Amino acid sequence: MTALDHPVALDARAQIVDASGEGPVRPTPWAPLRVTAAEIRAAIDQISAGPAPVDGRRAALLVHPESTSGRSFAPGVEVAVEVLLPGESTTPLRRNSSLVQIGVAGAGRVHVADAAVEMVRNDVVTVPSMKPHRFVNTGDEPWIRLAYSNAPLLAHLGTLYSEVLPPDWTPGTVGDGPIDMDEPDAVADRGSAPDHEVSPTGARLRGYEYLVDIEPVPNRLRHWPYRTISGLMSQSTGDGKRTIMALYNPATERRQGATGSFFVTLSQIPHGHRPRPEGPGHRHSSVAINYHVEGVGYSVVDGQRIDFGPGDLLLSAPSWREHAHYPSETGLTVFTVQDHPQHIGLESLIWQEDLTGPILALGLERGQTGYVAPRNWDKP
Repeated sequence: MTALDHPVALDARAQIVDASGEGPVRPTPWAPLRVTAAEIRAAIDQISAGPAPVDGRRAALLVHPESTSGRSFAPGVEVAVEVLLPGESTTPLRRNSSLVQIGVAGAGRVHVADAAVEMVRNDVVTVPSMKPHRFVNTGDEPWIRLAYSNAPLLAHLGTLYSEVLPPDWTPGTVGDGPIDMDEPDAVADRGSAPDHEVSPTGARLRGYEYLVDIEPVPNRLRHWPYRTISGLMSQSTGDGKRTIMALYNPATERRQGATGSFFVTLSQIPHGHRPRPEGPGHRHSSVAINYHVEGVGYSVVDGQRIDFGPGDLLLSAPSWREHAHYPSETGLTVFTVQDHPQHIGLESLIWQEDLTGPILALGLERGQTGYVAPRNWDKP
């Protein structure tokens, strides 16, 4: 038997709160926030000094001033700067939070379960929940990454879990070629569990076996090499290629994510495009965090202008705040991480493209059709 971190008070009593007649509620978003490239560089220098921690994880959290936990960059989202010096590696770990990693500098190897990939600057890698993983610096300079996770949300729910694996854990070897998504990890076997339709509405009554033996969706390490994904996008003004695309993990299915919690998009607007005039923005319940790789410009969030440059990290779209982005003629390369898939799973994703138009419940009704924003930047 182990003691609880917060022992139960057996004589505790629930409060009774009269909520009669409460009116509609509205989102309560945090303020937008920019962390400059210089501030990130200072964090890197700080955690690079001195000996490595026992688990090898040199990390600095980027924390919003409105965070009550002291760990969140946006509500429910943790953003950390992680560093491994040449020759360093982390101890094997697994945790029930999902993880997105974006390479900032240097290179290394990511081991996840039986797979391993080499990661360089601007590559994106995901680590699925509860998969054993570790990071190894394979280069001769510091390997720096931005790490995004849903750990604060799980901590708020009291369900965040992690465990250190034996030091002698070694990953398997991944073969050449694509990952076989048709390979069955497990097969649900519910025996004679009952399953009854109980009303004309489609409601059903099922045996408990359905709750504890859910059909698994195989989810493995995913790697988006920057050289490949960048080459598939717009390279020059007027070439007709897309300037924004999503990094999709098939395991997320209809949630359109890189993980079950986050989507990641790459925006690539070529140098020399014609800057567009300011106009109305849009808003959504998911938060958006932009990491600016190249280009300068500014965002307008609820009327507040926020300038950005290379290396800046920006909470550019706190939940339900109107926002729009205006890159200069230098063009733009930016990764955006957004907790969009998580909201789809919660059936809480609302989106308003035209602030005078309808509020759409994405994933539950017809969505924003014909949407290819950022639209052709060189047309009036």
